[in-house]
Amino acid sequence: MTRTTIARMPEQPPRPSGGPPYWAPGTRIWWRYRRETWTPGEPETINPMTVVRDDADGLVAWLAEGTPVANAVLADGRAIRQADPGTMFTAPRAQGYGTWRGTGILRVAPTGRPWSVWVFWTDDGDLDGWYVNLEAPHRRDDCNVYTSDRVLDVDVAADGKHRRKDEDELLEAVRQGRFTAEQAAEFEADAAEVERVLDAWGPPFCDGWERFAPDPSWPVPQLPPH
Repeated sequence: MTRTTIARMPEQPPRPSGGPPYWAPGTRIWWRYRRETWTPGEPETINPMTVVRDDADGLVAWLAEGTPVANAVLADGRAIRQADPGTMFTAPRAQGYGTWRGTGILRVAPTGRPWSVWVFWTDDGDLDGWYVNLEAPHRRDDCNVYTSDRVLDVDVAADGKHRRKDEDELLEAVRQGRFTAEQAAEFEADAAEVERVLDAWGPPFCDGWERFAPDPSWPVPQLPPH
């Protein structure tokens, strides 16, 4: 059986991911999405995950089915995507909680890149596709990964065909003041870089992660006790 460890509580300010010390396979961590202007007490998304691999090339972690998660919701408890599109990025938010449903996903965060790649499977275990989530370059402390979502994404079918997703939401985010036009242009350039990697079928798409299977001895990680 693989020895499972729990990452320690943070002792140092967050640092860029990619350098040592690295987490051992089986370590349980918390992957957090926070707004760029986040302050303590504000809503955030927290995904408890298990480390698959962590080295200079990047972090790979597993989000298991049935994992308890925290997520930002509208003040009345509805999901953010249920907001009026005209106020999606300005409506008050609250802290929500739930459970990760469906099959588990593998998340690959290449070092220094402003995105993570999510691998999905069908209920039968076949590759369902990939999803490239554009997000801020990752930072970490002893037990957390920190990043911010950048709205624009790239959806990748199992056969490698791909398309940009949520371009309309990025335009709305600029209109509502969440991002500037200059930031949106930067995110679009990041999406173009993802598309070049996809067209060349470079890492991590060529690394065989579609054949991954989690260690059955891994327990389902839990949310932070606080």
